[in-house]
Amino acid sequence: METSVFVSHKVPQHVWRINLDTPEEAHQNLSFGAADRWWEQTDLTKLILASNKLQCLSEDVKLLPALIVLDVHDNQLTSLPSALGELENLQKLDVSHNKLKSIPEELMQLSHLKSLLLHHNELSHLPDGFGQLVNLEELDLSNNHLTDIPTSFALLINLVRLNLACNQLKNLPADISAMKSLRQLDCTKNYLETVPSKLATMASLEQLYLRKNKLRSLPEFPSCKLLKELHAGENQIEILDAENLKHLNSLSVLELRDNKIKSVPDEITLLQKLERLDLANNDISRLPYTLGNLPQLKFLALEGNPLRTIRRDLLQKGTQELLKYLRSKIQDDVTRPNEEPPVTAMTLPSESRINMHAITSLKLLEYSEKQAAVIPDEMFNAVRSNPVTTVNFSKNQLNEIPPRIVELKDSVCDVNLGFNKISSISLELCVLHKLTHLDIRNNVLTSLPEEMEALTRLQIINLSFNRFKAFPSVLYRILALETILLSNNQVGSIDPLQLKKMDKLGTLDLQNNDLLQVPPELGNCETLRTLLLEGNPFRTPRAAILAKGTAAVLEYLRSRIPT
Repeated sequence: METSVFVSHKVPQHVWRINLDTPEEAHQNLSFGAADRWWEQTDLTKLILASNKLQCLSEDVKLLPALIVLDVHDNQLTSLPSALGELENLQKLDVSHNKLKSIPEELMQLSHLKSLLLHHNELSHLPDGFGQLVNLEELDLSNNHLTDIPTSFALLINLVRLNLACNQLKNLPADISAMKSLRQLDCTKNYLETVPSKLATMASLEQLYLRKNKLRSLPEFPSCKLLKELHAGENQIEILDAENLKHLNSLSVLELRDNKIKSVPDEITLLQKLERLDLANNDISRLPYTLGNLPQLKFLALEGNPLRTIRRDLLQKGTQELLKYLRSKIQDDVTRPNEEPPVTAMTLPSESRINMHAITSLKLLEYSEKQAAVIPDEMFNAVRSNPVTTVNFSKNQLNEIPPRIVELKDSVCDVNLGFNKISSISLELCVLHKLTHLDIRNNVLTSLPEEMEALTRLQIINLSFNRFKAFPSVLYRILALETILLSNNQVGSIDPLQLKKMDKLGTLDLQNNDLLQVPPELGNCETLRTLLLEGNPFRTPRAAILAKGTAAVLEYLRSRIPT
């Protein structure tokens, strides 16, 4: 049941007492069927008092303990009643567009709160106990007067969207990086001069807004593999280098307009999913012509730069004409010094395919999408003493893991062998003791060797779309694992007691397998933030519970544990 109130300076008392007082019509000699006696059926769950002229909320709000949604946005509130802390069922609280100067400590008791909207108020500080709101998924603090953020924000591990735009922040606490579920972070229009380097470890981050600050450089993003949008226009950034770009494999929007950038590195061509690139109003004098080869690029803004090689009238013809021009210049560029030599009769067949720049500068050994049955020896020979950290041999026709991969054991951290025909894991892979990421999806694996236990640093493994009929037992003993992706196999059971010992495990994807039942004890694996079980033949938990998300599923499973 829900109600809303028309324009008023004060909430009528009967609203607060709606659960307690019998309505007037019940006192009249009218006969009501059971279905019509609404006041006996349900307590008020949603109260909308928005766009009135309320100057205060009564402590009597505690008389509505069943409230799930309370919306008082667009009023004239200068404070909130401490009794709000007693609304233990509250999931959404909107107090935006008011005149609040502080938040009562009692608000931190709302342990079920998922959405808290505080934007457009006059807040200058936040309670230290903010981290107690552990179920919060959305928090909007934009357009206030905040100068710092409580370190307890680090405890908001379920937060998906955080808006801090238009405040007076001079720095962000490094602890913010502990928000492992955060997908969207908006810090537009503050006074940030730097971004904590730990921000780069936020593996779930998809959108990052840093516009209108005082940044002189961009951070590196080694773990932000999912980052799709990076907005850093209107800062004081002077240098854009390879380290800023090389890990951003998913980036589709890069907005750097109105900075002081002087050059664009060749590595920008690694951003193969880039759709929008805005470099307007910088100090760029020349561009890498290979920009023309970015396959998805639909929008390129370059106006307001002192470009020497591109005529102004060309800039006005639009993105496609500009890209066509850049592509036409690539061939002219190839024969210049410092470039790879042209293929001649004396060139080994594979030499023309080896990207020495990737090996030496990016520490990347790549031989993907070649439909190759073996990796040419020349690829490994080219590595020499260069410490390669990333190997990508995906999308080939490999039947086995290349034995010479063992030569990279002292440096390689990230190996991608996805989309091949590999049927077993070789012992050579098991000695790559620095390995943290292993992607071997879309192969024909049925088991993993016990020797993989030696991969003590392995954090992420992707085994989706293989032929596993059982959960690989060796995984239970790799305690550094944070993410196990095992969807689209034929796994029939899991051992919850073994999984509970994996105290770093945050993501477990078992979608589209053959699980006939989900053991209730899985509910005790409280470190799990993402548990995906859809597409299995079990009957419980039902789809409605799965749809509520991981926390609800784990709570349901715990309730089924025999006592």
